[in-house]
Amino acid sequence: MPKRHSLDIVIIGAGVVGAACAYYAARSGLSVAVVDRGPVAGGTTGAGEGNLLVSDKEAGPELDLALLSAGLWRELAAVLPQEIEYEGKGGLVVAPDETTLKALRTFADGQRAAGVEAVEVGAATLHDLEPHLAPGLAGGFHYPQDSQVQPAQAAARLLAASGAEVYLGEEVTGILLGRGAVRGVRTRNRELLAPAVVNAAGTWGGRIAEMAGVNLPVLPRRGFVLVTEPLPRVVRHKVYAADYIADVASGSAALQSSAVVEGTPSGPVLIGATRERVGFDRSLSVEALRRLAVQAAALFPVLADVRVLRTYHGFRPYLPDHLPAIGPDPRVPGLLHACGHEGAGIGLAPATGLLIAAALTGTEPPLPPGPFRPDRPFDTGPQDAQ
Repeated sequence: MPKRHSLDIVIIGAGVVGAACAYYAARSGLSVAVVDRGPVAGGTTGAGEGNLLVSDKEAGPELDLALLSAGLWRELAAVLPQEIEYEGKGGLVVAPDETTLKALRTFADGQRAAGVEAVEVGAATLHDLEPHLAPGLAGGFHYPQDSQVQPAQAAARLLAASGAEVYLGEEVTGILLGRGAVRGVRTRNRELLAPAVVNAAGTWGGRIAEMAGVNLPVLPRRGFVLVTEPLPRVVRHKVYAADYIADVASGSAALQSSAVVEGTPSGPVLIGATRERVGFDRSLSVEALRRLAVQAAALFPVLADVRVLRTYHGFRPYLPDHLPAIGPDPRVPGLLHACGHEGAGIGLAPATGLLIAAALTGTEPPLPPGPFRPDRPFDTGPQDAQ
């Protein structure tokens, strides 16, 4: 007979979003359990670079969420152990030509109106910020609010600080329902009883939703990262080419790549980013890795002869309108969602957790939750049917 237990909330998913939901729910006085079929940060979080970005988001709901999270991450960095490796190093977006630079100016104007710090950098002064950048760039924009954490450590520390009961290596096999409302979850080992269940299962969020009888069209979007040998700090900021912004906003299923380069405190340089929808295909894409290497060396010629020690990849949880699903699902009372953040989950995690905690306690949310409603209409055309 499975063990039964009574709680205020059960969170499915021990990635950084699930950990942030646990942290803010516990701070609100709720008793919390977190369950995951694998280890902490065993999915998308563990395959991420730890980016906390405002620079790649146009004015709108996601940028509002990112700005709120940026402040919350600074607060968390002050109270959590140093192992999260928080770095407020800023971002630098570069343009190869005047046409692209003009488009970046328009993009930055909209962001400034929303509260983003965006400072134009002329071609002559780019190298003051990044001495090893390739010559001939037209200019760029510096974003002081961009930062970074070590994602797996951040998830682990948030989860530990929450004090939640944690059940790892236990796959959820069913959502317990009674009279059309959530009553908890079932694993092979136990039943965890609670009047609220949060779906923070990342790329598997759609399958968890199905267990509760609702549709949430979360799709996996694969991405690769290269990791170089340890180097002196040859890259000071998070640096990426302007076409990365278009890739983030694109709904294409095809392979897309744009140079995203950043150093780490321990020395290796991380090189991304690719995006493609191939289901859960974990095979190595030589073409994706080749593109990353070529584009990174074009942006930073000093990297051309540097050894790549390893590569890794993961799956971003993608929703067709590029906004996460956050909050109560009116189709099933007691079911809440916190998934579909694509590549921004680490950056958006604290604000997501705060929205979930507000919904659970009936308190005023920190920003309007309407754009993130899980039951909003999604355009799931043929391009999204993978």
